[in-house]
Amino acid sequence: MVKIRLSRKRVPTNQAQMELDFMRPQERDRNGHLGGRSFYFFDFDDNVAYLSTPIVIFNKTTGSEKTLSSGEWARLHSNIGKSGPLADYTIDYNDETGSFRYFRDQQLSFIDKMVRRKQTFLSDIEKVLAQADYSWKAPSWNCFYHATFNKRPTSVITARGHHKDTIREGIELLVREGHLPHSPNYLSIFPVTNPEVRVAELKDPALKAGVAELKREAINQSVEEALRLYGNSPYHRFGMSDDDPKNVELITEEMKLLKRKYPQMSFFVIQTFEDSYVKTEVLETKTKNSSKQHSSSLSSQKNQLDLF
Repeated sequence: MVKIRLSRKRVPTNQAQMELDFMRPQERDRNGHLGGRSFYFFDFDDNVAYLSTPIVIFNKTTGSEKTLSSGEWARLHSNIGKSGPLADYTIDYNDETGSFRYFRDQQLSFIDKMVRRKQTFLSDIEKVLAQADYSWKAPSWNCFYHATFNKRPTSVITARGHHKDTIREGIELLVREGHLPHSPNYLSIFPVTNPEVRVAELKDPALKAGVAELKREAINQSVEEALRLYGNSPYHRFGMSDDDPKNVELITEEMKLLKRKYPQMSFFVIQTFEDSYVKTEVLETKTKNSSKQHSSSLSSQKNQLDLF
């Protein structure tokens, strides 16, 4: 493995954004002349966009609620109920009233629909769209834009449990408001904690697998779908971008298995941080570390576009 640490249309308000380059030509796929394609897989929260959707944990004694951001969850969830300041808290997996209720579609009543209440994923995207884009576009945003602009086959593999149509509708809000040039060229959408998706697609009929394991299976299925739709070329390139360390660990393990199965293809894992990222190319025998840069720098943005 090779690791690189790099630290209705409207016009977006931030004129520095690369999507305002109206003369920007579409780029030919890197291995297109050889029959290969580049496939982009993205986690969404804190990776493509920062949303305010809270995760709720509960005091073991009093039942009182404490909310965590998705970034706090990524850093702290392994300690909940075990050690540190969250040792006295627990996670409730009830979809309607539990810790992840805002990450699930809720049953909307007739009155809800009359007053145009939306699923939280949609309302949270609308909230951030009212803010300056530099405050909500996460480290892999430019890469997501690049993949969309150039019509690369794209998968959204998120820990959320919404319906697939809700995820698609939320991304369409980004198109409508001018932050994306058009809809992504979807290869797959996997909201991996959606019960129907878990049972029907991710081989988890008992609903016991963790998010990282579910994402691992989603990656495997997305690769196989790519080969079904685009053919089995040794020049294909696959990359997955995620911010959660546990997810990244198992994503890397899955990429290793895929590399053994398809040794001539290229596989990448990108772990994003608030101001940097680590790029890992999965090889058969070795790893190699390279330079560090902030992801906000121009050179880092260009390198990120070339990830896959």
